[in-house]
Amino acid sequence: MKVVSTTKAPAAIGPYSQGMIVNNLFYSSGQIPLTASGEMVSGDVTAQTHQVFQNLEAVLNEAGATFESVVKATVFIKDMNDFAAINEVYGEYFNAHKPARSCVEVSRLPKDVLVEIEVVALVK
Repeated sequence: MKVVSTTKAPAAIGPYSQGMIVNNLFYSSGQIPLTASGEMVSGDVTAQTHQVFQNLEAVLNEAGATFESVVKATVFIKDMNDFAAINEVYGEYFNAHKPARSCVEVSRLPKDVLVEIEVVALVK
């Protein structure tokens, strides 16, 4: 196992890592809309989702993976009424390549954010 850590995404806010590589798979921790410096992104669910994808890109790159190598994504949203807006942003990052995905509404997310996404990707 190898721990993945980058300063280009927010540091873990608890006792976990940004991600782990096991064999040829990268497992990210859930990414929320914090900047790399740890500041919360203000704005609506669209702005928050874009920041989540910037964070995912940073940890994927550090792991030697890309959005094109993601095999599974899990999306946690605070309000299913935001599904269409989140899905539109999601489609900007996963357009030609469409990994398997689960999307669930949860009652609350860390720091009361609106969206959190984790991925599993193949590593080169």
